[in-house]
Amino acid sequence: MTNNLFNLENETAVVIGGTGVLGGSMAMALADAGARVAVLGRNEERGRQRVDEIESAGGMAMFQAVDALDRDSLVGAREVIREKFGPVSVLVNAAGGNRPDATLPPGSDFCQLPLDAWKSVFDLNLVGGVLLPCQVFGEQMVAANQGSIINIASMSGMIPLSRVVAYSAAKSAVINLTQFLAREWATQGVRVNAISPGFFPADQNRALLFNDDGTYSERGSQIIGHTAMGRFGEPAELSGATIWLAASRASSFVTGQNIVVDGGFSSITI
Repeated sequence: MTNNLFNLENETAVVIGGTGVLGGSMAMALADAGARVAVLGRNEERGRQRVDEIESAGGMAMFQAVDALDRDSLVGAREVIREKFGPVSVLVNAAGGNRPDATLPPGSDFCQLPLDAWKSVFDLNLVGGVLLPCQVFGEQMVAANQGSIINIASMSGMIPLSRVVAYSAAKSAVINLTQFLAREWATQGVRVNAISPGFFPADQNRALLFNDDGTYSERGSQIIGHTAMGRFGEPAELSGATIWLAASRASSFVTGQNIVVDGGFSSITI
């Protein structure tokens, strides 16, 4: 009986950013739990590969190319998914990232940070990463009086890490918007939560964490030294939190929360 708490059969899940390392792992986990999964992203080749992986494992999946910063693109994707898989009941917003000119290397001047770089990071992580998808798919969920939205925030949204100033501020806004929407839709059957991963090597941060020879970079060593478990996370280690938040029976009274999966990084203060 307990296993039924985490059964996602008859659910349709959308993973925006499902072409990436972390989003792709979450898409696989949702499919393993029985959900029909729509992988959304810009990279069609990676999207098709993800769908093939899910289907090879016995799951149901589709890919839909989408620009998360374009509302019409999201609406079009929503309708295609509805026609093939039915109304969306689970939304994972895993799109996001940073750009080099929105960071502050040692000795740089915050006052010279380019405004266009700052805006670009906010658009990617907050507007396309959460705001527009929540508006488009949340509208459908509110109409159906059911749904679970999982926004991917970051440890740097809780603790403003050095250098990645725009990214940290944007992810902090993701947590804040998550809490706002949770309150807004709490009586309309839609739960809204966030997951804040600690440090998980992925395409966007691998060069920051590792040297060319595979050893830890100075930054990577600092992070490992500050992580209680003494290692980086593996993508599959986000699966449990994802399934728990997606499953309405398992987390029916959970909304407005930021679930931290960080190997103990936030437990160390000195």
